Amino acid sequence: MKIRLPKPVCTIIENLQLHGYEAYVVGGCVRDSILGREPEDWDITTSARPEEVKNLFKRTIDTGIEHGTVTVMIEKEGFEVTTYRIDGEYEDSRHPKEVEFTRSLEEDLKRRDFTINAMAYNDTERLVDIFGGMQDLNNHLIRCVGNPRERFAEDALRILRAVRFSAQLAFPIEQETADAIRELAPTLENISAERIQVELVKMITSPHPELIQDAYELGITRVILPEWDAMVGVQQNTPHHRYDVARHTMEAMKKVGPDKVLRLTMLFHDMGKPEMKTTDEEGIDHFKKHALVSEEIARRVLRRLKFDNDTVRKVTKLVCYHDYRIAATNKSVRRAMYKIGKDLFPRYLEVRMADVMAQSEFDHFAKVNNILETEVCYHEVLDNQDCVSLREMAINGQDLMKLGMKPGRNLGNMLNRLLQYVIDNPEKNDKKVLSEYALLQMEIQKRNQK
Repeated sequence: MKIRLPKPVCTIIENLQLHGYEAYVVGGCVRDSILGREPEDWDITTSARPEEVKNLFKRTIDTGIEHGTVTVMIEKEGFEVTTYRIDGEYEDSRHPKEVEFTRSLEEDLKRRDFTINAMAYNDTERLVDIFGGMQDLNNHLIRCVGNPRERFAEDALRILRAVRFSAQLAFPIEQETADAIRELAPTLENISAERIQVELVKMITSPHPELIQDAYELGITRVILPEWDAMVGVQQNTPHHRYDVARHTMEAMKKVGPDKVLRLTMLFHDMGKPEMKTTDEEGIDHFKKHALVSEEIARRVLRRLKFDNDTVRKVTKLVCYHDYRIAATNKSVRRAMYKIGKDLFPRYLEVRMADVMAQSEFDHFAKVNNILETEVCYHEVLDNQDCVSLREMAINGQDLMKLGMKPGRNLGNMLNRLLQYVIDNPEKNDKKVLSEYALLQMEIQKRNQK
């Protein structure tokens, strides 16, 4: 088997070999190359010690030298070069207490998580596959290297990685590996929120976000996302739905592209339903105001998993408005763009469409048609350059102060009143017209105060 290596990678490997050391690309880049996918990174493993690597290259960075990793800079690009190593005893379900360097490639590959990630390659010896990674790729299996309980006990994050790789590659998890995950899932409590966040995002932005159900069945979500477990089995006895809340959520995630904000929005959009469920005398279920509760749950979970403020803002806003239905008119669209935000409105339309596509056939055509017509109105509003925010209004706070208003709450209220006036009457977005309207409103306020 021949893998086409980037020129800088070849340069690094050949330089190491020229000086008597072994060197290979290893891990995910080998796996992805075999699968015909473009590797994100090219990791290199070598028998050379970190100090020996540093002596062979002009520019290096000590990115993780205590664990044997040196980043070699070729022009402006960096490549991680890591010394073969044997991990010592793990004490926190994440990190080895100590690391021992070795000259044995087999010992280095033995410590890796899954067989499909434990293959090495160079152009001299070609593929080195000691643990059956190629066979598992051919059989579409996620299998641990060696004893799965030992691998997961060493690093509990591997439990999440197993499900993530399963979702990314559409490979089932081998039975013994799955049994070990089920047994050791509680040890995920030892993993940092930041690490869980990364793996969760990779899982739900994969081609198969619905495999979060596997995480549930293996006991993973009970630890990292108990809010998911609360949705499982919650029936929706209503003409608008055909699945329970969790299944509907999985279907909705599949209906949007692999965008982090959109997939997170669909993950959270109905999490408030279990709490808000009521059933009327005819046996029909209702979930009134569930969007508000879903928004609060989304905010709480996103904060718990240490997501950045921008992601929290976007996702919670979209969750809040995911069920916000508007008439397909330019005026209604302008009002909605003001509430949701001009930047988020296209995503709001995608969220609504995904939600509808994961529902039943009841009133389906009318719902889809409304969204499509709303999108047409949205583009008309953009083409007309209609004002939907204070930033776009022809008058500002400084202008109002020149008309005699003092800074403070009244000025802010007046700006918002003018904005609502312009949103409903876009042709009025003119400084002279708005100044006259503001003076009229100020005069009315004075009369009311007398």
